[in-house]
Amino acid sequence: MIIKPKFKICRRLGPGVYDKCQTPKFSAAAKKGGQRGSRPKALTEYGTQLIEKQKIRFSYGITERQLANYVEKASHLKGAGTAEKFYEELESRLDNAIYRMGLAASRRAARQMVSHGHFIVNDHKVTIPSYGLKIGDAVKIREGSKNKKIFANLPERLKDYNGPAWLVFDLDKLEGKILEKPKNNESFLDLNAVLEFYSR
Repeated sequence: MIIKPKFKICRRLGPGVYDKCQTPKFSAAAKKGGQRGSRPKALTEYGTQLIEKQKIRFSYGITERQLANYVEKASHLKGAGTAEKFYEELESRLDNAIYRMGLAASRRAARQMVSHGHFIVNDHKVTIPSYGLKIGDAVKIREGSKNKKIFANLPERLKDYNGPAWLVFDLDKLEGKILEKPKNNESFLDLNAVLEFYSR
């Protein structure tokens, strides 16, 4: 049985929001559900932008205020495009980096792991999931946490895992490193629509 709240969110926003919705079981259930009932109404431009905003909120597990702050910060940065800066801000969160390294099954799990103090960033324990990482930052599993159940069988779990090119995780050292700025390869997210929503 698919968890109802998440199932409803995925039905509304798309399967990319939660990992649990990216399964054949969800696809079959969504297709079956879509066969009954009336055809959904076409969305307005505002409605489309609102859905894209909600996709990012639920995907990254952040609050409305946090999302608005990321948009505002990206809008004031000079240099590359605003959408690229916006994506960098989202991806550079510590909880997201833990998830991208393959150390957590979901961003929600990664957020909880960070909050419980299982990670060291540049020799300092960090318990803030939204902590922003920079190029060159080193993320280690805290010495006292290495034998925890959540890190059991890491070599087996990460054997076939391919993370994004902007970070790396060394199994021998149990240490990850930020190599470069995150690059947006997520076709699921329309960042420009979200920026337009907040520019109204």
